[in-house]
Amino acid sequence: MPHVITDPIRIPVPGGKLIDEHVGLASTQTAEVSVAHMVAPPGWEEPYQTPEFDEITVVVKGTVHVDSDGVRHEVRAGQSVITKAGERVRYSVGPQGAEYVAVCLPAFTPDAAHRED
Repeated sequence: MPHVITDPIRIPVPGGKLIDEHVGLASTQTAEVSVAHMVAPPGWEEPYQTPEFDEITVVVKGTVHVDSDGVRHEVRAGQSVITKAGERVRYSVGPQGAEYVAVCLPAFTPDAAHRED
């Protein structure tokens, strides 16, 4: 039977980014996958991480930067990027900020992200 998600769970993060998890451990107790809608303000960035999950990011507005192995990938609206578990990556956004959807397999958890200090 279809299950309509009417109230995603807002996950607080520093730096002004909004994360609304529609499917995942916080919202639906789903461990296999998480799906979150994110809005990041201009100049937002997070530390490098080496996650235990694959992540598919679909950019809706703006530009998401993905740094890995000394290379910056600029992912623009209408594009997507896939990062694999075990890759050291860092996400940030361009001067207009960004809106995007992230799908993590298995589901995102802060501990599984292995963010650097």
